[in-house]
Amino acid sequence: MITLYGIKACDTMKKARTWLDEAGIEYHFHDYKKEGIDADSLRNWCQEHGWEKILNRQGTTFRKLDEADKQDIDQNKAIALMQANPSMIKRPVLDIGSQRLVGFKPDLYAAAL
Repeated sequence: MITLYGIKACDTMKKARTWLDEAGIEYHFHDYKKEGIDADSLRNWCQEHGWEKILNRQGTTFRKLDEADKQDIDQNKAIALMQANPSMIKRPVLDIGSQRLVGFKPDLYAAAL
C-alpha cells in the first residue's frame, strides 16, 4: 500500500493528493498532526535521503525555534525536532514501498508510479 505522509492543510499536500487522485492511484494518507510520526520512520527516511533533505528549515516552525535549537544539528537532533514538531518535516513524503519520494514533483511521481 502506498502511503502519503504530511499535513492535511498544506498547499503542497493538496497538490500531491489531487495528482494521485486524478491518476487513479490508491493511497493511505497519514496526517502527522493527528497520527504523529515514529522515530524509526524518520531515521529510515534520513538514512535514505539525508536529514538535511527531510528537515524543512524554510518553514515558519523551524524559523521560530530558539537559536540554540537551530545550532549543531545532526541526524539525532533533527529527528527529535521533527518528532516534536511534525510541521518541520518536508512535505509530502510518498512511500511507495521500494522508495520514498520527498517533496512533490509531478514528473518524479509519474516516473516512480
